[in-house]
Amino acid sequence: MKGKITAFITAIALMLCPLSLTACNDDGKTTVRLCEVTHSIFYAPLYIAQNKGYFDEENIKIELSNGGGADKVMTSVISGSADIGLMGPEATI
Repeated sequence: MKGKITAFITAIALMLCPLSLTACNDDGKTTVRLCEVTHSIFYAPLYIAQNKGYFDEENIKIELSNGGGADKVMTSVISGSADIGLMGPEATI
């Protein structure tokens, strides 16, 4: 029984760890560094939400950068210079 409780607490702690990696600005907004492979119509919902101020309403600042290729986007996510990477499945091949 103790082992199950310890495993449960460890699992919860591991799930909460990524939340501590987000950065906050002086203005109190959480910064999310997003790297995209290229400007694409597929990411239109992101662009619309950004232009309409939906992220600002939730105190989120999006730092959008263009990676210039799926391999470079994947590298930026793995190295920690980006929090989220938008790319196609070719990065896994």
